[in-house]
Amino acid sequence: MPRLKGLCGITDNRLHPDEKTILETVELALIGGMKMLQYRNSNKNHAQKVHLASMLKMLCHHYQALMIINDDIELAASVEADGVHLHIEDQDGYIERARQRLGDYAILGISVGNSIKQAQSAIDQGIDYITFGCFSPKTSPNSTLVDISVLSTARGLFDCPIVAVGGITADNAPEIIAAGADMIAVTNSLFAASDIRYQATKFSKLFAETSDLADTELIS
Repeated sequence: MPRLKGLCGITDNRLHPDEKTILETVELALIGGMKMLQYRNSNKNHAQKVHLASMLKMLCHHYQALMIINDDIELAASVEADGVHLHIEDQDGYIERARQRLGDYAILGISVGNSIKQAQSAIDQGIDYITFGCFSPKTSPNSTLVDISVLSTARGLFDCPIVAVGGITADNAPEIIAAGADMIAVTNSLFAASDIRYQATKFSKLFAETSDLADTELIS
């Protein structure tokens, strides 16, 4: 599996209302250093999604980045995406079905809220990365608020990549990364920024800075 580390952008219908907007903004994020894109769109029919997802995959691969599909195994298969992101509330057997449909080399991720137990269960079923979130009560009134300590606990238990999502900004991202997140997944903090390329670069640099700090602490 490709190394998962750095910035992951998540598309949004409101911020990406048309093809031109999404392609332009995603490319700016890629130029700024985004390493993975999660394509999420509930407004288009399957044929439209296939068309746009195919273009996004080509764009991401041009910049040596990954493109995964949010919660749509068939769309991921149709465009031969790098993987699919699932959700813990989906029906039993979803992970197994995704693996059978997409193959051994597909990247399978899953959101587990704040549950270490559900994360372990997903890993036992063959998931490749786990996502915890959200980290701000402002993200959604129905979202589970996750304490950053959960990331540290997960980092000590699991070898797979850990992704943090929900309410992540340039202000709290350093602490989240330091706690154990291999990737941060963002929507508004990236794609609603006045300068998307700059914001992507700013987020991406945090991973190098956190790594340098960890190396310094080990030496001392």
